[in-house]
Amino acid sequence: MRVIAGNYKGRNLRTVAGLDVRPTSDRLRETLFNILAPYIVDCNFLDICSGSGAVAIEALSRGAKEATLIEISRQAIKVINENIEHCQIPKTEAKVLPIEATTALKQLSKNSSSFDIVYFDPPYKSNIYLPVLEFLGDKAILSDTAIVIVEHHSKSPLPEIIGHLNCYRKLKQGETQLSFYQIQLE
Repeated sequence: MRVIAGNYKGRNLRTVAGLDVRPTSDRLRETLFNILAPYIVDCNFLDICSGSGAVAIEALSRGAKEATLIEISRQAIKVINENIEHCQIPKTEAKVLPIEATTALKQLSKNSSSFDIVYFDPPYKSNIYLPVLEFLGDKAILSDTAIVIVEHHSKSPLPEIIGHLNCYRKLKQGETQLSFYQIQLE
């Protein structure tokens, strides 16, 4: 796996060993960031269930102001930190939260954090999809123009509306689907 474009283009990234982790493919990341290109520069990026950190690192490489990476696996956290160090990303730009996703989101809310782009990619059989999406749907940590992207199995559809979030686009690639949400206009 490698960084596709931007300041860190071409840098190889380590991945987490084992079948529990399913890295977002280079092809899907490229498609994702082609869609996000108009929104990525100077954004605050949140990567939930970060795995190797490749998506957040790609966002930083393409001009995101800062990225927060949430990951609970110790092995994955080690890989994320190695990838951040390998790319020589300043610690002020990449913040790693080594705790469970909903706990991290509550902590970010207490700190009045606000994110412009959120990428959420838990293991496909995870039971945290709805709790995390419901928290995000309360829009406590989202900017008014935030985009929330959820990577999931294409045969496991997600709700069209979750709290204040409305699904406005779906992109299928093989068995993987990206569902794009924005805050509904009142």
